Amino acid sequence: MTVYKAVLCGCGAMAKGWLRALATHPDVESQIQIVGLVDLDAAAAKALADEFGLGDASIGTDLGAMLDATGADLVFDVVVPAARRAVVSLALSRGCHVLSEKPMAASMEEARELLALAEEAGRIHAIVQNRRYISGVRRMRRFIESGAIGALTAVHCDFFLAPHFGGFREAMQNVLLLDMAIHTFDAARFVSGKVPQSVYCVESNPAGSWYAHGAAANAIFTLSDDAVFTYRGSWCAEGERTSWESAWRLVGSKGMLTWDGEETFTAAIAGDTPGLLRGTTPVEVPHGEHDEQTHGHASVLLDFLRAIETGEGPETVSRDNIRSLSMVFGAIESARTGLPVDLTA
Repeated sequence: MTVYKAVLCGCGAMAKGWLRALATHPDVESQIQIVGLVDLDAAAAKALADEFGLGDASIGTDLGAMLDATGADLVFDVVVPAARRAVVSLALSRGCHVLSEKPMAASMEEARELLALAEEAGRIHAIVQNRRYISGVRRMRRFIESGAIGALTAVHCDFFLAPHFGGFREAMQNVLLLDMAIHTFDAARFVSGKVPQSVYCVESNPAGSWYAHGAAANAIFTLSDDAVFTYRGSWCAEGERTSWESAWRLVGSKGMLTWDGEETFTAAIAGDTPGLLRGTTPVEVPHGEHDEQTHGHASVLLDFLRAIETGEGPETVSRDNIRSLSMVFGAIESARTGLPVDLTA
């Protein structure tokens, strides 16, 4: 079994989720050796190494120098979005495979540039869309694929939470769309199996918001096969909150499926009772055989390693993830202009 040498670039709070996945999943831990931690703040890198028992890893502030010193095979990119292009392009130029935190890039232009660089380097660039590997999301996808509720015609998602992060998020522009909504957008694309066609979005920063900009958004996406995806979200919604995974309603030609983002699934198909509103028949939303093997970050890492070994693209490879990114930037552009935005390009 190949053991890959990895450098972690960006040692803030999000990096801890990656390192926990490494530490708690034996199949991941056995294949990856963290040989270096890089951050503009060397003390932050040292503190992270101490917290996770990475005393043998080198500490530095210069990614290029670290790659030269360690001969790393992989770079885990956990930097802020504004620094992503520089980190990923440098890592690819040094022959490393790269797994990046979302969003894939700070603009569509930068995203296209990174796609070209990965292709030129012959290396894999993938994105940590860990919500795809939540068992509930996989369960919805399997249920839709089964045809139990017929052809999927609409996906509706509600996301209402009120986290007080502090730090960079509270100073961001378009904070909900750019930092969080991509999880739901990507999951909706995955669950539906549809391709985004256009978006119309209204963005706001509600009274009482502790964010600088864009803490709430309402978006309507047209999808392939005449399907629709709607998103209603707020990051400053106190009170009756949803799950972090959103509350879902999937409408099919024969019935509906709902998921509360936690443990509760309900589904029903149209009955045979005549009348203005026909009755419905509840149907089971079965668990998958391997649901217990769905582990968020660890599953993304395992798929990334599998792709390196086999040469087959991982599920969250950047050339696929750019479609989810286009949904984010399309929504931002629509909110700015007040007009629908075409996503087919």
